[in-house]
Amino acid sequence: MNGLKIIFMGTAELSCASLEKLAQRPQFQITAVVTQPDKPKGRDLKLQPPPVKLLAQEFGLPVLQPPKARDENFISQLRTLEPDLIVVVAYGHILPQAILDLPVFGCLNVHTSLLPKYRGAAPIQWAIANGEIETGVTIMKMDAGMDTGPVLSQARTSILPEDDSSVLHNRLAQLGAELLLNTIPDYVGGKILPKLQLEDASYAPKIKKEDGQIDWNRPAQSIRDRLRAFTPWPGAFTFLKTETKPCLVKVWRAEVAGKSGTVGEILSADESGIVVACGKDALRILELQREGGRRMSAREFLAGHTLKTGEKL
Repeated sequence: MNGLKIIFMGTAELSCASLEKLAQRPQFQITAVVTQPDKPKGRDLKLQPPPVKLLAQEFGLPVLQPPKARDENFISQLRTLEPDLIVVVAYGHILPQAILDLPVFGCLNVHTSLLPKYRGAAPIQWAIANGEIETGVTIMKMDAGMDTGPVLSQARTSILPEDDSSVLHNRLAQLGAELLLNTIPDYVGGKILPKLQLEDASYAPKIKKEDGQIDWNRPAQSIRDRLRAFTPWPGAFTFLKTETKPCLVKVWRAEVAGKSGTVGEILSADESGIVVACGKDALRILELQREGGRRMSAREFLAGHTLKTGEKL
């Protein structure tokens, strides 16, 4: 397996752990790193390279940034590299069959769920939002479907009560990179036979900003799970009534409180937190941030904002 020629395709931060592990192993020859084009960011809309591009440049690896994966000139360029394997981690584009058919050993994908659960764009967030206590990573041989290809290997990890999507993301990135390194040699050596996904599948659609709005009709535990899932983006938010117009307030940290009352009603507001009634139990808000303001504790917030028992969010 010495000199296995690999094309790596990835864009997001999640991809970097896998690329770094592969680039450090002499038995793998990364002939190209494919990532999405630089995108304008910030107030000045300056072009910013994807994290994978920066890492590839550190290793001195050639980088390709096609606008579309279906571009014929790009596919021809990949074909000249004669890859043994293509590894895909959070690339962000669906690959055409012409690319899937290119490598000798096909295309492998690192997916951050235990497939067939949570196929799709946001498996980390939805696993937390739905109150799962376990998730993991899957190495899959890609086919034309959305995360429907046969499974080569999986690794599991617990979702801890204080995990948010950022913390779990980092843990799964490392777990996926390690599993990838362990899987490739056995797969290429014929020791692993891909297994079809036969169980009922679930889906994890792309997160939208409105997913972060708190629905106080939900049980307090469900709201807290969604808060963790949607941190750091889009955040869990609600609206505070003011004399002029409702003010958006982002909730950063909260805990379940064993109180009850009218849904959305403020039951108490003191140094211990702001307690809001939910569909079941109540939520004690510990840290929050008013739109345009800074993140602060409930005590700091109440020093500048008067909240009365009985008010509704």
